[in-house]
Amino acid sequence: MYINFYDMCYNKSMDFKKQNDLDREYFKQNFKPMTELLFRIRQALRTGKTLDTKGINLKGIYDFNPDLSFTYITIFQEGLAPVRYGSRRKTLADTLNRDVEKIRENKYFPKFEVGNFSKCRIMIEFVVERRQTDLDSIHTKGFNHNRFEPGITGIELQDNKASYYYMPTDAVVQSQMGLRGALEMIAKRSPIGRMTNKISERLRILHASYKLKWYILKTRAFVTYKNTCLPLYRGNILYNGFDENILMDQFIKSADWLIANMYDDGRFLYYYDCKDDSYRDHEHPFRPLNHLYYNDLRHSGGTITLIRAYSQTNDKKYLEAAKKSLEFTISITREQDIKGKTGYYTFYNQKAKLGGTGLALIAFMHYRMVTGDKSFDKYIKGYVRHLLSRMHKSGEFYGYYIHPGYNDGKPLLELDEIERRNTFSFYYPGEALLGLALFANHFGENQTLIQQVRKKSKKALDWIVDDRPNFYKDLFTALPSDAWLMQAIEEWCNDPEFIKDNYLKFVFGDAKTMMEKTYHRDDSPYIDFEGGYYYEYGDHYYPDGARSEGLVAAYYLAKKLGHTDFAEELLQACKKVAACQFQLFNAPEMTYAHKNPTRSTNGIRFKATRQWVRVDSIQHVACFFIRLYWALQENNTK
Repeated sequence: MYINFYDMCYNKSMDFKKQNDLDREYFKQNFKPMTELLFRIRQALRTGKTLDTKGINLKGIYDFNPDLSFTYITIFQEGLAPVRYGSRRKTLADTLNRDVEKIRENKYFPKFEVGNFSKCRIMIEFVVERRQTDLDSIHTKGFNHNRFEPGITGIELQDNKASYYYMPTDAVVQSQMGLRGALEMIAKRSPIGRMTNKISERLRILHASYKLKWYILKTRAFVTYKNTCLPLYRGNILYNGFDENILMDQFIKSADWLIANMYDDGRFLYYYDCKDDSYRDHEHPFRPLNHLYYNDLRHSGGTITLIRAYSQTNDKKYLEAAKKSLEFTISITREQDIKGKTGYYTFYNQKAKLGGTGLALIAFMHYRMVTGDKSFDKYIKGYVRHLLSRMHKSGEFYGYYIHPGYNDGKPLLELDEIERRNTFSFYYPGEALLGLALFANHFGENQTLIQQVRKKSKKALDWIVDDRPNFYKDLFTALPSDAWLMQAIEEWCNDPEFIKDNYLKFVFGDAKTMMEKTYHRDDSPYIDFEGGYYYEYGDHYYPDGARSEGLVAAYYLAKKLGHTDFAEELLQACKKVAACQFQLFNAPEMTYAHKNPTRSTNGIRFKATRQWVRVDSIQHVACFFIRLYWALQENNTK
């Protein structure tokens, strides 16, 4: 039984439970019949002989409907662009044989080793629901029958001669997550694509063509993996809820990915596009390949991930790699005089950011705390002195020490109110305060400097939790995002003098809002939304590791203060959001559409359908995962 997705009236009061339960039941089936069908498709592709579907009981898996079941077959292989063809004929066998015939005619087909189960992967995708609409009604906000949801719904464009399709799995294969990308693709596949090469012109023609018919689609899809097949949800495997073993497995493998993609100078592979096997990132698309963008803050995040991996495993490969990455940070560290004392700050991309030095301090302190190695102490103290010097008399931290757009690129010793606003960062103060907290609580030596840190940090914390919301209220969003500050306050509260109501109110208030703005099991029509954040209900979900680091920090703080019930509520929320983020992991089963699966495997992507991996997309999820794992292990031993 399958409820028609489009006959449901979607709003927040709608009970999605029945639909979600049926979807989940679908994925619990025995899919051996589909494995057999895909095996026969492979044989037909290999030999060219007619495919026969007799003897395969696909009831409840693929109930072929000749009026509906448009079916694509796609073949994938490392290093090659995928080849696909779609059709709809009177019978399932006729449909599949037509697809096979046309794929075999493709000029690139001989490059595929279709007989090799490990090398060549085959996907089948077929339409199960279709509803007519119009272009102006298709949207991405709110839950109703005209919603375009990347990876879940597709689009059919029909003129008086043929239909042109953007299937749900196109979002994953093409690394897209927006309606515009889908419309661009469908315009390119239609006759409009031959009229002009300009994307904007194609879209203009698309919107002006009133005779076209539009349909929203839903499909089912399966892909081979070795000698079996996997049912796909949003082009991905669907994890069956939270699992501690998956949590640890993804943490370790993602840390291994950082090491495997580390340069000799201690930097990490900053950005990787799995779709194109490219290192050029979307925010800096015109940088030459021999001078790609890198970021010192995110570099330190990678370092912290490796140190946490060493803490968990005691495997020295993580420690050695972390030390190598710390050496890179030293190479971009500059010296300054601060009232006769040596200060240090990180300088990269012609900028000295408060957060760059703050995260460097966090990384060096984690290394010292785990190893007891004091060989980097001069840098730690120098970073601390620099951070303390970057505070306005009000308690506000300056966002930059050097910025090429101000003071001719020379140090910014004092900034007026306009300059402070223009160089303001929402995240840098939290990063600085976490580094200072780790120093104050764990360095143990140089009590004079520690007392300076404690005094100035109180002033900074008071300003940031009490005054910042007024000074920069236009920068706050409905979904809290300052997870670094939440972690900083958690760490500062190891000192009883920092357990202050206004600090706790900030952390617990933001945590509660995060939980409120999290999709739950039955308040959306999509299974994998559970545990994803949103700004406004109806948004595409955010499987966000960065925010989740703040959420798990709130758990540790609640536990520390004896707020048992709230701590348990936070812990359960963390498990839900972690299960949602499982979907971001590049398990080998899910790299079928990647040009170089060998490299992409074990990376952690930004988004559900985007195939972009960046060092911080790994760091935030991985560090959230390991802190959650440690919390669960601590609970299990009590």
